Amino acid sequence: MILTGNEILKELNQSIFISPFDQKKVNPNSYNLTLDKHLVQYTKFPLDMKKDNPHKDLVIPEDGLLLDPGILYLGRTVERTKTLNYVPMLEGRSSVGRLGMFIHVTAGFGDVGFDGFWTLEIIVTHPLIIYPNVEICQIFYHTVQGEIQEYKSKYQKNTGIQTSMMYKDFNKS
Repeated sequence: MILTGNEILKELNQSIFISPFDQKKVNPNSYNLTLDKHLVQYTKFPLDMKKDNPHKDLVIPEDGLLLDPGILYLGRTVERTKTLNYVPMLEGRSSVGRLGMFIHVTAGFGDVGFDGFWTLEIIVTHPLIIYPNVEICQIFYHTVQGEIQEYKSKYQKNTGIQTSMMYKDFNKS
């Protein structure tokens, strides 16, 4: 089951935390999140799953930044979220998708207990100018059945854009 906008409001600051929060961003069954001005782009190819791959930081100016097709840009939400007792999920807004922009490749699924900013895996199908602070995606919440285990991950309580940390999986004993 997915929570309605009214249920999201009821759970706000109890099981659902969104900061900053703006009531105008509540939808019938989701909440719009906005794009931060910072992006990350990998700089050396091929990428290697066993390594912390080099990257550069980009800043989206107020007058926009042109994204090129075929390049993965990592962004993040302005909002930090924390979710207890529900599964948070992320999807691009339909208006963004209709411009040929994808906000996640595979990582639209969160875990109960996730606390942090959402890293966005941005790809465009053709050149597209983007702007900071635009409502780019929506978070929605599924109910959970069964005992909830505490979420532990290398991405928990992040403070910014997270490049892949898959290399840490190879270092496990």
